[in-house]
Amino acid sequence: MQGNEIFSVENSGASQRPRQIASWRHFIGFLLIGAGVAALGFLAQHAPTGGGGAAAGQLGSHSQVIPVYLIAIFMDWALLYYCWVGVHRRGGNLATLSGGRWTSWKSVAVDVGIALPFWVLWEGSAYAVHRLLGPSSAKSVASLLPQSLLEILIWIATAITAGVCEEMAFRGYLQRQLHALSGSVMVAVLGQGLVFGLGHSYQGWKNTIVISVLGVLFGALAAWRGNLRANIIVHAWADVWEGWLKFVVWR
Repeated sequence: MQGNEIFSVENSGASQRPRQIASWRHFIGFLLIGAGVAALGFLAQHAPTGGGGAAAGQLGSHSQVIPVYLIAIFMDWALLYYCWVGVHRRGGNLATLSGGRWTSWKSVAVDVGIALPFWVLWEGSAYAVHRLLGPSSAKSVASLLPQSLLEILIWIATAITAGVCEEMAFRGYLQRQLHALSGSVMVAVLGQGLVFGLGHSYQGWKNTIVISVLGVLFGALAAWRGNLRANIIVHAWADVWEGWLKFVVWR
């Protein structure tokens, strides 16, 4: 089972519903993992203010920042491994989740050329939804942003990990499964965006809505392109930008 074959079924316009890339049991397990992450995020937002050495209004203390990054990296790779196990049992591989790798420098240039304007759309959408919802009263993650050189380097590794693992998990696995089960690309794109947003519930309900919208945009890009290469570029770059680089550029 090759990744490009699965994507070609989705993009063919045929009435035939694509087959599941993992079992029902595995799919339910993925949703339960997502529900657990969402619940932990909700509890983190509603824990006593200033707990664990954090300042009032902050989700955590800056002294915890490197362990937080390392835990995030581990959890993302663990989630990708879980998805790989599910598709591997049905004869799939990483290409099943990603839609295939680059085959030439021209294909790299095409994906970069798509990623740049999409990132502008992504940033504009985030700004618009933030403005529409108004200021958030949720605990901030500002104290967990990188400051030292070591923290910046680990943050970049965290961002790249998120770009690879979260795209393969949510757009490569979940969106494909929802498409197979519902028979609708729209349902799949909207559904995975919602689950993706809920996985960021530790940022508060307004940011959860914003991230859900951005997840839907990522899903639409994946459905259009038939692979996750541009998605991974944008996702990793957006995390590097939002978590560190924009503060360097705009300070």
